[in-house]
Amino acid sequence: MSEAVAAVPPRLQEIVEEFGEAEGQEKLELLLEYSEKMAPLPDWLNKETNMEQVHECMTPVFVHAEQENGGMTFYFDVPPESPTVRGYAAILGEGLHGSPPEQIVTIPSDFYLQMGLHKVLSQQRLRGITAILAYLKRLARERIKGTEGTHRN
Repeated sequence: MSEAVAAVPPRLQEIVEEFGEAEGQEKLELLLEYSEKMAPLPDWLNKETNMEQVHECMTPVFVHAEQENGGMTFYFDVPPESPTVRGYAAILGEGLHGSPPEQIVTIPSDFYLQMGLHKVLSQQRLRGITAILAYLKRLARERIKGTEGTHRN
């Protein structure tokens, strides 16, 4: 198993393999499927009050991170009219659900290459998806720093 594969959480690796097996247009169709199945935000969450914007992404992407029982959950708000970015956010939300922050920070920034997304998306879109992962990694690092020295059972 390569180091890049080992750094990707198991559920995300399953999604990577699913995309890796898809050909050309099928990759875009899969991305659209993930976009459509992104869960709506819980009632208590909204981008105006308790979500952070990923400013590095041209599409308005908002994210909220929570940690429970050592694993992280990410909630996203991405407009439906941006299905590519929305699909990628949905993939990260599903693929990273329950992963510890220590694992999230080790995910290679270019893991999407294994998915073949660079063959079907523009450089601009690829920069956006890289920015989203970088932002999630920053949120995970904040959780790690926030829990240092506070290990209680």
